[in-house]
Amino acid sequence: MTEGKIMKALSGFYYVEDQVGEIFQCRARGVFRKNKETPLVGDFVEFESANKTDGTVTKLLPRKNALIRPPVSNVDQALIAVSVKEPDFSTVLLDRFLVLVEKHKIEPVILLTKMDLLEEDDYQTVAHYREIYEAMGYVVKEFSTIIEQDSRQLEDLLTGKTTVIAGQSGVGKSSFLNQLNPDLKIKTAEISDSLGRGKHTTRHVELVPILGGHVADTPGFSSLDFAEIDLEELPKLFVDFEQYSDACKFRGCMHMNEPKCRVKQAVDTGEIALFRYEHYQQFYEEIKQRKPRY
Repeated sequence: MTEGKIMKALSGFYYVEDQVGEIFQCRARGVFRKNKETPLVGDFVEFESANKTDGTVTKLLPRKNALIRPPVSNVDQALIAVSVKEPDFSTVLLDRFLVLVEKHKIEPVILLTKMDLLEEDDYQTVAHYREIYEAMGYVVKEFSTIIEQDSRQLEDLLTGKTTVIAGQSGVGKSSFLNQLNPDLKIKTAEISDSLGRGKHTTRHVELVPILGGHVADTPGFSSLDFAEIDLEELPKLFVDFEQYSDACKFRGCMHMNEPKCRVKQAVDTGEIALFRYEHYQQFYEEIKQRKPRY
């Protein structure tokens, strides 16, 4: 039995890299379906193979985390790509991604893309938001549409890590990956003017080698839901609430209608950005209104 890592999943096949870098095309054993297990890109597995094209994944090794959308496991960090123009910068979309990444205890890094498209007035607004997110402890990097000049700042982030790059369609993820590794030739598409968002151009999930690490080339999303997140979890996923929540009058305060809520006081005094609290309220209501699962 050989150990390896799933690098790509496509049409029912799993492409497993062994410990010396050889790739084997494998199917999964039927027992996974019986046990309601699904091998994911990023999984460490045991497999057997008589040749390079007829292997079988026989066992999934323990994961440290697993994402459903995109379906990747054992992720070290998430680069969250948000464009500042075409499409316009969206703090609510960024906060949705941050909540989902925090849920899985994956280190987030915020990438502001297409910075060179900004007008001077818009740049001041984006700079203000950057200061807010950096004050929360998040790493924020800025990139232009021409990324070669910016790529060095990413090398320290990517080396030796498995990274997922996420963001809605049209923010430049595929272009970003192509410029970091031109051998990829990942398909890209122009923004759809009528929809204001990009067309989906990525058809499968694959770990690709970039700057000494691996990055998951994943489909873009125009919407993200909180199906895995419970109401009680939500306050803990807003990192800027943490230092205040213990001072709330009520244990387990949800920071909505409770009296003497320290988080709401911090919003009133500007210690927590108002837009962040408004997004929290929006996400809270979304989860509260969610139909129960049986």
